[in-house]
Amino acid sequence: MTRAVVLLSGGLDSYTAAAIAKSDGFTLCALTVHYGQRHAREVDAARAVARALGIERHLELEVDLRAIGGSSLTSDAAVPHDRDLQASDIPSTYVPARNTIFLSLALGWAEVLGAHDIVLGVNALDYSGYPDCRPEFIAAFERLADLATRAGIEGGRFRIHTPLITLSKADIIRRGLALGLDYGLTHSCYDPSPDDRPCGRCDSCVLRAKGFREAGATDPLLLR
Repeated sequence: MTRAVVLLSGGLDSYTAAAIAKSDGFTLCALTVHYGQRHAREVDAARAVARALGIERHLELEVDLRAIGGSSLTSDAAVPHDRDLQASDIPSTYVPARNTIFLSLALGWAEVLGAHDIVLGVNALDYSGYPDCRPEFIAAFERLADLATRAGIEGGRFRIHTPLITLSKADIIRRGLALGLDYGLTHSCYDPSPDDRPCGRCDSCVLRAKGFREAGATDPLLLR
């Protein structure tokens, strides 16, 4: 049995990345972080996704990043709507060092579990300009993991698996549908209404809609 720790947000990408890792033969332990995100509905989605995937163990941690601030996802600042996704600026939905923090937590748990594999659903194409979704960042974190842990010093080698990193959102959806995933379990919206309905206008909603359209599929969330 080869264990992998997967960072599971409850979104479309992490669900698909986890399913790919499972299809590759990994036994999955999932880590979901409550970080003070305004779209906390995704935590419920992560629980549903974990059940659907038959996750061996699902760990939820609270690391409230609201005190640090710096993001519209962890504050009352407005989430941008109808943004030009070709723009080169980093949007306010970027959470400072989020993937570095999350990967560090996953790395610590992996070391305790005796696992050397971590799965992350980052994507370098439809990624809204986030610097911590780039291949260069992933490669750097792998080097850090080997240097900063007892397992690494003793000869273990950690690998960060990013099966979606070169895929378009449409390709991600096609791959997930081929694996039989129910995307109706997921939540993507950064700025949901009080009844958790997606806004349809934030970056995440726009990218999701574009992906389903280009994949020639219907988003099951729109059928509710």
